[in-house]
Amino acid sequence: MTSTASPDTRRRAYWLKTLHEWHWVSSALCLIGMILFSVTGFTLNHSSQIEAKPQVTTLRDKVDDALRAHLEQQAVEVRKARKGKAELPSELRAWVDKTWRIDTGDGDAEWSDDEVYLSLPRPGGDAWLRVSLGDGEVEYERTDRGWISYLNDLHKGRHTGAAWRWFIDIFAAAALVFSITGLFILKMHAGNRPFTWPMVGMGLVIPVLLALLFIH
Repeated sequence: MTSTASPDTRRRAYWLKTLHEWHWVSSALCLIGMILFSVTGFTLNHSSQIEAKPQVTTLRDKVDDALRAHLEQQAVEVRKARKGKAELPSELRAWVDKTWRIDTGDGDAEWSDDEVYLSLPRPGGDAWLRVSLGDGEVEYERTDRGWISYLNDLHKGRHTGAAWRWFIDIFAAAALVFSITGLFILKMHAGNRPFTWPMVGMGLVIPVLLALLFIH
């Protein structure tokens, strides 16, 4: 005699299989990101104890008189428009790229009567470009604070650009699916595992108590 499973049993088996599929797929998607964010969470929490020696690189050169005159003319136009900020002309971007192989991005620079200043923030450091309109001197400075600082900035999404922000959003969604499906899987197995809900409760109670008692 063969016994057939009840509708409730078949339904439970179907949902359990579905939850396991969503659980492992989401865990695979966010595995590397979870490791990265866990490690950088530790390094950020102990940032004051992790020494970093910034390395500063400074470059100097001069643009030719034709380009300097072009920059002066654009500075006059920016002042007339009362903007204060405007993009760098393509001629200057091309000069910087040819001279130093530096990408100046697409951000706006600050224009004043005597200089053009472009901030070039980056993960793990900072950089800036300054052009003196009086003599055409160009100065570039880059500060590199090391790979730990770089990874910490990736964790915070600091100056990382649109592609990395998309990655963080996708990772967050995958981690949320991973956590929610894990919760439902726990629920379906909780009947045979009496410590399931006490452990889940501890995961909520402990941070709440720490926040109430020790964070002021």
